[in-house]
Amino acid sequence: MFETLKFKLLRTLYGDRRGVTALEYALIAGVLATVLVTAFTTLGTDLKTALTTMAGTIPGA
Repeated sequence: MFETLKFKLLRTLYGDRRGVTALEYALIAGVLATVLVTAFTTLGTDLKTALTTMAGTIPGA
């Protein structure tokens, strides 16, 4: 009896894809977060450089 319960549980877990789907969404969110942080860091640095350059060209600044 215990063996049949164990096999039923294994078959149920084998057919359950919720964990795999959650892992896929977590990976997508991680990659997206990495891309956004990199983009905002680069954009912030470039924006700071541009504003510093513009401030240096304004007379009296």
